[in-house]
Amino acid sequence: MGVGVEDSRYRIARRAAQEIHDGMLVNLGIGIPTLVANYVPPEIQVFFHAENGILGTGPSPAKGSEDPALCNAGGFPVTIVPGASYFDSATAFGIIRRGYVDITILGALEVSQNGDLANWIVPGKRVPGMGGAMELAQKSRKVIVLMNHTNKQGESKILKQCSLPLTAPRCVDMIITEMAVMEVTDEGLVLREVMAPYTAEDVIRQTEAELIVPSVVSTIQ
Repeated sequence: MGVGVEDSRYRIARRAAQEIHDGMLVNLGIGIPTLVANYVPPEIQVFFHAENGILGTGPSPAKGSEDPALCNAGGFPVTIVPGASYFDSATAFGIIRRGYVDITILGALEVSQNGDLANWIVPGKRVPGMGGAMELAQKSRKVIVLMNHTNKQGESKILKQCSLPLTAPRCVDMIITEMAVMEVTDEGLVLREVMAPYTAEDVIRQTEAELIVPSVVSTIQ
C-alpha cells in the first residue's frame, strides 16, 4: 500500500499550504517545504521569508526562466512577488529572532511525541552547520514539520524520544507525512488526519511514538 515518492511529496506540500492564511510571514525550509509555495491560492497574500535576505519569494520558476542571481537560502531558484524586498542576512535573522515569523515549515530527521526536533546532523557525517533551523524552531509562532513517515530502513521517524542531536526541544506544533497529519498538544501527539489510502491502524503500526486517536479522524483523499 502506498503512493509514489513524487506524488507523496506534493500531497504533503498541498496539505501544509492549508495552514497558511492571508497576511502571514512564512519561512520554508529545504526539501518538501519549498514546494508549499506552489499551493498557496493566489488570493491569499503571504510573504515567504528566506534567511539569505529575501522577503516575498514566490512559486518556483518555470524551467528555463530561472534567474541565476535569485535563490533561497538553500540555493534553489525562486521568484518574487510584488512588494518583495532584499536585505542582508543580519536583518533576515533579526526578523526571525524578534518573533515576526508566523509559521516555519521545515524537514526533519526525527520528531519526538512531545515536539522535540532533530533535523540538522547525523553523527559521523559532515555538514556545513545548523543554519537557521535552531532559531526558526525556537522563535516562530508555529512550527510545522514535513517529512517521510519512516526512514530508508522502514523505521519510524516519529519517536517517543529522539536519538539524534536536537535542533530545539518542544518546538514542533504539527507533523505532516505521506501517511498522516499529527498535532503536538499538552496531552500528547494527536492523530488528526489520515492520508488515503492509509488507515489509522496503518499509521499507528508505523509510528513508534504513542498516538492519541480521537473518535473521529478525517481522511485526506
